[in-house]
Amino acid sequence: MLEGKGVVESSDMPEKMQIHAKHCASQALDLYDVSDCTSIASHIKKEFDTVYGVGWQCVVGTNFGSFFSHAEGTFIYFCLETLNILMFKGA
Repeated sequence: MLEGKGVVESSDMPEKMQIHAKHCASQALDLYDVSDCTSIASHIKKEFDTVYGVGWQCVVGTNFGSFFSHAEGTFIYFCLETLNILMFKGA
């Protein structure tokens, strides 16, 4: 398990939620192949929808861009292994 190995590039989430996000990503990488970005993102999103309420979005990949609005305190962008992970809850 790669828990705690994620590197946060940018976030306005509370520290506890950041740790949870990295933990969920580590779990997903244990369950799915690193190339299965859709399943990894789905795993993380479903966990956050369950724990923090519906409306979360998750993008996983190696090369992507984005522009979005998010609810304050719900944004994180971090790297784990070769993947970049973007999560946020819509405004």
